[in-house]
Amino acid sequence: MTAYADRNKQELLTEQELVCEKFEKLRDRKLNLNMARGKPGKVQLDMVSGDLLGVFKGPEDYVSDGIDCRNYGETAGLPAARRLFAEILGCRAEQVFAGGSSSLQLMYDTVSKAYTHGLLHSPRPWCREETVKWLCPVPGYDRHFKITESFGFELVSIPMTDNGPDMEVVEAAVADPQVKGMWNVPKYSNPDGIVYSEETVRRIAALKPAAPDFLLMWDNAYCVHELEGEFAPFSDILSLCAEAGNPDMVFEFASTSKITLPGAGVACFACSEANMAYMVKLIDVQAISFDKVNQQRHVLYLKNKENTLALMRRHAGVLGPKFRCVTDALEREVAPLGIASWRSPKGGYFVSLSAMPGTARRTLELCKAAGVAMTGAGAAFPYGTDPEDSNIRIAPSLPPLGELEAAMEVLCTSLKLAALEKILK
Repeated sequence: MTAYADRNKQELLTEQELVCEKFEKLRDRKLNLNMARGKPGKVQLDMVSGDLLGVFKGPEDYVSDGIDCRNYGETAGLPAARRLFAEILGCRAEQVFAGGSSSLQLMYDTVSKAYTHGLLHSPRPWCREETVKWLCPVPGYDRHFKITESFGFELVSIPMTDNGPDMEVVEAAVADPQVKGMWNVPKYSNPDGIVYSEETVRRIAALKPAAPDFLLMWDNAYCVHELEGEFAPFSDILSLCAEAGNPDMVFEFASTSKITLPGAGVACFACSEANMAYMVKLIDVQAISFDKVNQQRHVLYLKNKENTLALMRRHAGVLGPKFRCVTDALEREVAPLGIASWRSPKGGYFVSLSAMPGTARRTLELCKAAGVAMTGAGAAFPYGTDPEDSNIRIAPSLPPLGELEAAMEVLCTSLKLAALEKILK
């Protein structure tokens, strides 16, 4: 195939006619496929459900460290659950708060408490600040951005590099005392799949923000989520911040959502012991305890980091072929045309594609018309606005492989048609 940029007008018109004909045939198939969110597929859920949901054999299984997990108490979570997350994250158990099923809820709650009460080192609650600005590496996770947008914060886009956020931009931005925090997905970032380099992580930990209550929201959602190869270790951000003189600057989040069951997992945050004491005092007002039965279920099922990584290799066996299906289709159908670029991630849950500027929204309109639902254009940017109208987030995990192949045929055809419309306009 010849790149579109190297074809004359008549050749492009002929190509457009052929692509339109193929698109109409795809639309006539009346597909109903969903690649909008990074949900585990049925095979993954079935793989976990039997053993996890049947782990309790008798009354003694509900007792952990002498604590009956069916009763009230232990606001910060079962000690065994805290130890399990600490082993996975590489921190200390006393730095871990084990909560309910949603890490996003814990993130929202952390920002909410900063807004209503202030953080440990806040001069005042953030609701009393004239302006609160928040740094958002882009492309990034739409639900992160919606949390801080919902509190009326001013979202500031930070360009991503191959090594993580552009640290020159970040270090300049935090000199503004109105900048109160930054979102981070340090390993297999959503959606690009970028792993922050060690240098980037250390520079982030050593930031000297003007705001005394600057907050790193460190969402380690994909900390054990390799798609291929061995587990890639990562640094303990809590220790690095402490070494740099910023022990209270970071809250780290993780969950078992894509390890066990997304709707019935266990989430946690990790922070300094000073932050822990402050947050537990606030949380103790709103909750006597979280679901300790589910925490114990996960402790008995996952057991330790080694067993968790073994389970993740089984997940990778299901997910790997799906991600290869996506990248193989793009290499075969799109790469020779020069109309898009993408990353082939080593882990995480997404493939991030950069279409020809000005065509992402149109591409997704065409996909929808042909029965394939995808994340909305602009979702990976603050306020849902991609200035280049280029980024498309592909979530291959939910559809079975056969459906994914059909969805990729639709996406590749839609990319071609949108590009031809743009070029010929």
